[in-house]
Amino acid sequence: MSIAVIQAPASARSVRLAALPPLSLYVHLPWCVRKCPYCDFNSHEARGGLPEDEYVDALVADLESTLPSVWGRRVQAVFFGGGTPSLFSARSIDRLLAAIRARLPLEPDAEVTLEANPGTFESDKFRDFRAAGVNRLSIGIQSFDPVHLKALGRIHDEREAHRAVEIARTHFDNFNLDLMYALPAQTERAARRDVETAIASGAPHISAYHLTIEPNTFFAKHPPAVPDDDAAAAIHEAVERTLEGAGYVHYETSAFAKPGRESRHNLNYWRFGDYLGIGAGAHAKISFPDRIVREARVRTPAEYMRRVAEGTQAVERREVGRSELPFEFMMNALRLADGFEVAMFAERTGLPIAAAEAALARAEAKGLIARDPLRIRPTERGRRFLNDLLELFLVTENGGS
Repeated sequence: MSIAVIQAPASARSVRLAALPPLSLYVHLPWCVRKCPYCDFNSHEARGGLPEDEYVDALVADLESTLPSVWGRRVQAVFFGGGTPSLFSARSIDRLLAAIRARLPLEPDAEVTLEANPGTFESDKFRDFRAAGVNRLSIGIQSFDPVHLKALGRIHDEREAHRAVEIARTHFDNFNLDLMYALPAQTERAARRDVETAIASGAPHISAYHLTIEPNTFFAKHPPAVPDDDAAAAIHEAVERTLEGAGYVHYETSAFAKPGRESRHNLNYWRFGDYLGIGAGAHAKISFPDRIVREARVRTPAEYMRRVAEGTQAVERREVGRSELPFEFMMNALRLADGFEVAMFAERTGLPIAAAEAALARAEAKGLIARDPLRIRPTERGRRFLNDLLELFLVTENGGS
């Protein structure tokens, strides 16, 4: 399979990494039963069945082609995302994991996550997922309220949501529940009730996302009536208070976990680690001693499978310019409540922290970050106005920030 390479000018590259960061693997399984009206992910409705064997063949070939970029590096986490990966059979997931293990050295305790949606849960199937090596689930509940599930266009009802949680608890001791808030006609009390139900399930990890209207979605064309800014802020605070009061650590913008149950795969993203990405539309970030590159696969599943099978161009690779790296790093690391150790900036970008000093000074003056010689973290204000904070690190056309 050929790769289109776009190089940054030589003067813009010149980074030096003393060591390569941790590595994880993302596998994109792009099909779902029905496209949700708020979803802007690369997902496609499964009409006429799934081409499972053909797609798994393509994934394995894709992985083979990218191996030279990561020779000798160990993988600490694998994440099957989508779409709805739980539409795939346990046989296909087992085949994929066997192919991955045969080609990449996985850490003995590697976290292996599968995204799953209610409406696709069968107890025997999820038992087989566990036997194949999946040891963590991420379940797209979104709400336990039938009115809000209908407003979101979800295929499941509240009964199926509860059944999915019960099956997850039976076969897995580590799972995440995705919730959304600030939904059409949602009150603070209703949002808090969703969160309390998730907490009562015993989920070690809960992700709580503010519903946003994304471009090129059904909701963008037909916007629903959602809570205004003040009401949404009150709901956000209620969600955060409820989770923290139940012992969940708010460790990232939208992520809450019991101590020690943070998502290792996602933490690797936020700490500017490396990740391979295989599958239609998958992205990757791979570091080398003298450069950092990003990759993007062709988005359409049929086109992706065709190009991989024919060995034609399915991946575009771009070197990240030196001037882009401070923003790329901060866009991830400043999502974390604890921020990052100052030394990590140089470790992961190959640049001295002085490369970001002007923007850091402005952020500190605005009360958006707090820092000492060892650590930089967003303040409460910085977390509330994260986009404003990140904009300070953007590079303008004339090279300034």
